[in-house]
Amino acid sequence: MARRAADGRSATTVRAARRPELRLPPLTPFGRGALEPDGDYDALEFAGTDLTGGDGAGARFMDCALTECALDEASLPRARLLDTVLTGVRGVGTDLSEATLRDVELRDARLGGTQLHGAVLERVLIRGGKIDYLNLRRSRLKDVVFEGCVLVEPDFGGARLERVAFVDCALKEADLSAATLVDVDLRGAAPLELARGVDRLSGAVISPAQLLDLAPVLAAELGVRVLADG
Repeated sequence: MARRAADGRSATTVRAARRPELRLPPLTPFGRGALEPDGDYDALEFAGTDLTGGDGAGARFMDCALTECALDEASLPRARLLDTVLTGVRGVGTDLSEATLRDVELRDARLGGTQLHGAVLERVLIRGGKIDYLNLRRSRLKDVVFEGCVLVEPDFGGARLERVAFVDCALKEADLSAATLVDVDLRGAAPLELARGVDRLSGAVISPAQLLDLAPVLAAELGVRVLADG
């Protein structure tokens, strides 16, 4: 018999993340205006829009598409992105701290130093592209899929990850310090590299090959010395 987890589920299973199901309505071009704090943006298409340095703190984006937009140093703390698709966006230092992303797809992004600390992500698909130094400290991720993307030194410190999957995804030097993992599927991460927080892997699923790769890190965490026969 399969061993049962505390909630009665089989310990050999992992609950799959639910992906967003987006059907955008007909969209209106955004035009050449600038973002506004607490602005409301409904059913708009941002195509090639330069949002560099824009201030959209607390803004709401619903049923929107952002395509090939520049987001360098864009200030969007506490913004809400709902039923929205971002394709080919690029930028360094985008501030989405304490933002809410629900039913969002982020495709083929090229981002660096994106601030999502304290954010809430629910039913989010991040597909393709590369994100360097993603800050998700103390954030909450539920039903999030990272697929076919490269994450370099992502910081999940103190975050809660529930039903999160990494599919054909490179996870390099990730920080899981003080993170809580529930039904996190890491089997599709190659490479799977943890800089910190290997002790937080309870609640995650890894493959036998990944276990071998992580053996040196696990041994160091446990204080085990591994020596060849003398």
